Amino acid sequence: MALEGSPGGAGWTWRPVARDALLARAFHSCTELQGRFYLVGGLPGGGATEPSGDTVVFDPAAGQAVQLGARGCPRRSHHDAAPVGGRWLCVVGGWDGARRLATVAALDTERGVWEAWSAAPGSRPPAGLSSHTCTRVSDRELRVAGREGGTRTQRRYGSIYTLRLDPSARTYWPELLHTPSYKEEGCHTASRSGHCAALLPTSGHPPAHQLLLFGGCNSAEPEVAGHWGQGKIKEEPPAAPRLMEQLARLVSTGQGSGQGPRGLRHHSCSVVGPFAVLFGGETLTRARDTICNDLYVYDTREGRWWRGQKASPLLCGSTSPVQTTG
Repeated sequence: MALEGSPGGAGWTWRPVARDALLARAFHSCTELQGRFYLVGGLPGGGATEPSGDTVVFDPAAGQAVQLGARGCPRRSHHDAAPVGGRWLCVVGGWDGARRLATVAALDTERGVWEAWSAAPGSRPPAGLSSHTCTRVSDRELRVAGREGGTRTQRRYGSIYTLRLDPSARTYWPELLHTPSYKEEGCHTASRSGHCAALLPTSGHPPAHQLLLFGGCNSAEPEVAGHWGQGKIKEEPPAAPRLMEQLARLVSTGQGSGQGPRGLRHHSCSVVGPFAVLFGGETLTRARDTICNDLYVYDTREGRWWRGQKASPLLCGSTSPVQTTG
């Protein structure tokens, strides 16, 4: 599904982009790389309980999805992935059907092969991660946020990791972050699972960036999981300038709220300029009908929320609200 706004910014509609059984899955990763979407793993439609080990490439221009024939795709669900160097798709952690993992597998899109990257000597990776987030900071650094855990148990708080990469050597080394503070908070965040992360510009001068975590717990407040000063994050031109203008007009209607969604998890999140667009997922605030299809826009310039009307089929475990797959 694709979300489109009218030229005046007054009306928004969902438009079907593709209908294909290959896209019917949940708790997968969906990552844009070189203009195409790479869907990895997840739980296939039809009530499957075991993670799939396939890769599907969706071309939005052609509206076509094809299964990638690359061997060695990791069998994963509840993982996350990030693009590196315009070439590799790095899959981090997740559930393989038997245990939580913290390993890194990478798809070399130029060669069409999956590679198992190894941890550098002396690395101390977490015991395992699932329903976490993995955000690209640079081509040599990812920021991972989530609860560490083994097969049956997880910590009651969230941890933040820097995952440093050396694509040329196919290695990585996770490092636990300790944020300088006079309070003994260390690297802990609220206990979150099924949250999303958005690297967004901050308001004010000089310009900076921060990584915000949304959902995954009962709190409606976003949580900062990283901050980078001026020049630390490479500025990219807006990928959808017209959509950014439409969102700006939308949130300027005065219908904003200071409070975001409470208890939302396994939803999707897209960054459009200074906006984070959240869609779908399930809510922890209801005992029945937990899967929702609400649309939320968070405006970093004002720190305020806009909530859209219900539309589109109910989706949980989806990955991109502006163009949704799964």
